[in-house]
Amino acid sequence: MDIIFTSVTVLSIIPFVPFVLVYLVSFYFANKDQKAAIKLAMDVSTFFLILSVSALFNIVFSSSSGFYLILLVILIATGLIGGAQTRMKGKVNIRKLVRVVWRLTFAGTGVLYIVLFLISFFTYITTA
Repeated sequence: MDIIFTSVTVLSIIPFVPFVLVYLVSFYFANKDQKAAIKLAMDVSTFFLILSVSALFNIVFSSSSGFYLILLVILIATGLIGGAQTRMKGKVNIRKLVRVVWRLTFAGTGVLYIVLFLISFFTYITTA
């Protein structure tokens, strides 16, 4: 159990590593299908990005609510996109809804990771 916890911690600290690992393994085993490999790598690394961004948010803003804030944004996005699906098509396609929200979470947390990392890096340099 300790090995699993340590592995998740290390992969969360550097979230681009799981992306590259999953991409390479998936590309090799998925008959060289680059599009499918990228999608799978995005889906897997989103989990690590959420953990990493919540930790960086907590560090930068001296808070303990980073994870909950990300979950709140994900829930609001799910409601908004589900409402839009209902208005446009009359029903909600759960599979599409989850896929869209998860990929948007990847994009949003990817940008937030870069921004929060740079803020924490420059803050560390200026206070050292």
